[in-house]
Amino acid sequence: LKAEAGAMNRAPVKEGEMTKTVYMHVKEQRYDQAVRILNNELQNFPTSRCALSLLGYCYYHMQDFPNAAQAYSMLTQACPDVDEYKVYHVQSLMKAGMYDEASQVCTTIENSELTERVMLLQAAISYEQDEVQLARSILDQCSPEAEERQVFEGALLWKEKKHADAMKLFTDATGTMGYQADLAYNIALCCYSKKEYGMALKHIAEIIERGVREHPELSVGAASEDAGGLQARSVGNTAALKETALVEAFNLKAAIEYVMKNTEAAKDALDDMPPRDESELDAVTLHNQALVEMDNKATEGFRKLNFLLHQHPSPPETLANLMVLYCKYSYYDLAADVLAENAELTFKHMSPQDYEFLETLILAQSAPDEAYRRFDELTSKHIDSLRRGTKNIQDARRNRDQEAVKKHLGEFDEALSKYIPVLMGQAKIYWDMEHYSMVEKIFRQSAEFCSEDESWKLNVAHIFFMQEKFKECIRYYEPFVRRHNDNLLGVTAIVLANLCVAYVMTSANEEAEELMRLVEKEEEKVTDPAKPTYHLCIINLVIGTLYCTKGNFEFGISRIMKSLEPYERKIGVDTWYYAKRCFLALGETLGKNMILLQDEAFDDIISFLDAAAQVGKNISTAISPLETKENAPPKRTVALEARLLKRFFLKMRD
Repeated sequence: LKAEAGAMNRAPVKEGEMTKTVYMHVKEQRYDQAVRILNNELQNFPTSRCALSLLGYCYYHMQDFPNAAQAYSMLTQACPDVDEYKVYHVQSLMKAGMYDEASQVCTTIENSELTERVMLLQAAISYEQDEVQLARSILDQCSPEAEERQVFEGALLWKEKKHADAMKLFTDATGTMGYQADLAYNIALCCYSKKEYGMALKHIAEIIERGVREHPELSVGAASEDAGGLQARSVGNTAALKETALVEAFNLKAAIEYVMKNTEAAKDALDDMPPRDESELDAVTLHNQALVEMDNKATEGFRKLNFLLHQHPSPPETLANLMVLYCKYSYYDLAADVLAENAELTFKHMSPQDYEFLETLILAQSAPDEAYRRFDELTSKHIDSLRRGTKNIQDARRNRDQEAVKKHLGEFDEALSKYIPVLMGQAKIYWDMEHYSMVEKIFRQSAEFCSEDESWKLNVAHIFFMQEKFKECIRYYEPFVRRHNDNLLGVTAIVLANLCVAYVMTSANEEAEELMRLVEKEEEKVTDPAKPTYHLCIINLVIGTLYCTKGNFEFGISRIMKSLEPYERKIGVDTWYYAKRCFLALGETLGKNMILLQDEAFDDIISFLDAAAQVGKNISTAISPLETKENAPPKRTVALEARLLKRFFLKMRD
């Protein structure tokens, strides 16, 4: 059937019906078929004005802007006296992110009737290049319609971070021009920028509701509703999709959920988007997919972010996010390479503070003393900023100025969110040295500003746990877990595991068992096989590891093996990593003849490793950001490592 369909698509156009067929395809928005016919025509008549004009038009409406720019470039060479074509060329270049080339073509347009349009295009080019003052000065020389000017001015104000003023202009424009999806999106974006997420979601819901009602053919939600893992048919990048602003709305919804740490909801928002093939996805969607996939498909996420980094234009956050994720997964050498290779982007898209932080974080791997000194300097700057913020809040409260209080509280929260990573980076230097008392000292010094911050409290709990100050760590873990009792699976598994261990070590076994029962009940509610849950598994892994570190290997290893049942659902990259460490520790102890294992224990271990080898054939043992081939088989698998461990334990038994 596929072969027959391909043959039909390649069927020649009847003689004398070329124009009729092409215009019919264009009218019905079957641009890809029109492009195929026009490209065939251009092989015979490479300078055909009609074919080049239609080809550029089709590519533009397919949102294939580089090819549209190429078609209009050929058209302007074939018809150098038609300035209208040059305007189309500029629009295509601008959409393709080729701003310098677009500016250059603008200077060649001499038709006085097009002066207004050209100046508006130049203003738009300046806006895209963040040259706001230049864009405004060009706009002041134009006399566009009041509504158009209002929208442009709103966009400039948004770029200048005057979000409330921008929102007012967009709202006024909506009142004058009536509902338009792009204006509704602009208003939602202003709400997002002001951190008014509830209001932003309300506007997004309206955009989605209208899009679904007026354009059911766009198949909103089809990708997430598909059964059997079948991919929904792509709706393509049609004019209707652009007009509805559905892609932008779903991306903004995903961003809000991601900021609020609702990763699953962010993923659902992206899945609900009208289905398109990966090659048709815009840069923002690809970027957002990479972020929400990072926990489950890190290699895929790195592949997408690296691809975007070499595209122009790409979301300005791409570089910083890629750097942070490389550092999160300890790929500091790769982070350093990216930083060195993209010096121009670092100055353009990263603040000096962010750049200094990432540079110092990377430096800590090779020169921890120097990195600590730099972190100390950064800390001083942040502390000064936080103290100023505290004073501003106090002054505003004294003057009973609620608006000022709200503003300064927002600024303080922003400053604190910048300081916390610096604090963590500095503390990590001593954490990696296992100098936990020094880490505790660093956190105590920051308590003045951070004591109410959730991440600070959890890290303090981790420090107490590592120092075996179990009663102190319970004091920090317990309130956090109780606040999330209605959604325990939303709590990081290691927090629950550490709390259970702390209960066990303080003889509060009943509390540990009760917490594990609650987690088990939560996991039983999850029926979707595509969403495996590892919380109870990790709790048992940590408890098993604890017993192994205390020398009770038989009980510890049996607990670990039990925690990974059923193996096909519980063995993954992370769980296998922690399990194999205990097997290796047991192997080392056996090799030194420090303990003896009963034959039954050996048999259980070998049976477990056989089962792991069966289910782990396609499970990688490491996250590799260098893996670029999609669906490429992992180089080192759980099966391979399980067989190596089995061989070792067979030798030990014999």
